[in-house]
Amino acid sequence: MLNSYLTADMPGVGGRIKVCDADFVVEEIPLYAPCGEGEHTYITFQKEGLSTFSAVNRIARALGVEPRSVGYAGLKDAHAVTTQTISVGRVEPERARELDLPGIRVLEVSRHTNKLRLGHLRGNRFTIRVRDVSEDSLPAARAILDALGRQGVPNFFGEQRFGLRGDTHLLGQALVRGDAKTLVTQLVGHPSPIESPTVRRARELFESGDLAASLRAWPAGMESERRALRTLLDHPGDWGRAVRSIPRKMLKFFVSAYQSALFNRILAQRMETLGCLLEGDLAWIHGKGAVFLVEDPVAEQPRADRLEISPSGPLYGYKLTMAQGEPGRLERQVLEEEGLEMAAFRRRECKSEGVRRPLRFPLYDARVWYEAGVMVSFVLPPGCYATVVLAELTKTG
Repeated sequence: MLNSYLTADMPGVGGRIKVCDADFVVEEIPLYAPCGEGEHTYITFQKEGLSTFSAVNRIARALGVEPRSVGYAGLKDAHAVTTQTISVGRVEPERARELDLPGIRVLEVSRHTNKLRLGHLRGNRFTIRVRDVSEDSLPAARAILDALGRQGVPNFFGEQRFGLRGDTHLLGQALVRGDAKTLVTQLVGHPSPIESPTVRRARELFESGDLAASLRAWPAGMESERRALRTLLDHPGDWGRAVRSIPRKMLKFFVSAYQSALFNRILAQRMETLGCLLEGDLAWIHGKGAVFLVEDPVAEQPRADRLEISPSGPLYGYKLTMAQGEPGRLERQVLEEEGLEMAAFRRRECKSEGVRRPLRFPLYDARVWYEAGVMVSFVLPPGCYATVVLAELTKTG
């Protein structure tokens, strides 16, 4: 996925990232500050070694609320030190201030009038250490960041979008295709050497046909897997019921991963002319989040050269507006290769209207220095992946 580089003609610095959580620091830049009153309690916290889902579950459990009632603006890496804000309805701020949970440190608590939603962000600030490189690599690092600042960064979804096993898009693919058995089998089977021995054993037991032993073997925190197995034990062979037992938030995550994988395929095919507008493109207006049809690419190209606008690609859904001309042909071709029509995204378990996404994004406030490795700091728009910037920087695959 990330083997195509916009800066392929510039040698990378190599090195390793995420050797420890403190090497990867992320701080949300909020879209707005809480006003100090309202029924929603905003909790800003720092977490380390936890995914956003895990942190939300721990906080919700401690406050006695359902995880689905918690709002957040974005998902943050588990193997990192990250600062983000969540909202919880009808919880007194004093209770939130008293939270004392492993891996979580509450920084600030206030009130606001609305629940936080995905995308309620101005951006994310990253500070990252690349280890096992010398100080001599600084000029090369600066040159790559300068090039990305001028040209924009390919807007690939990073590997973390596809989970530890790299298969969440396959779960989404099965869901969109209505193949419940494949989804459940992928979710609780297919042992992988990258997982813990406990999880591998649970998967092996499922594949051997011993569902009861598999259920007992799954760790308590693996809610989706345990729900699906418990449903199959109560209703043997009812794969559809097993899928419906999985939390809706996880099903949406699977579908989102599948949409992301299809987007990455289209982006990979446009890498050689990433900043060039084509007739029929739906151009993304940076800063507004709106698109318009490109009818005269020559007239619009100067704006693209200034990174004011960029070509966009599809996150497929049943209401998505497709590009026209050659860009539209490519978008239809990917769907045909999958054997899908956009109406498939209307199914209840995977319902998604679809949106456009820019094929590149601007890189802001980029800095580089040396401190036990090459240190890089930059700000990215919401939903953009720092690992894509790092892939360009290191060229380590």
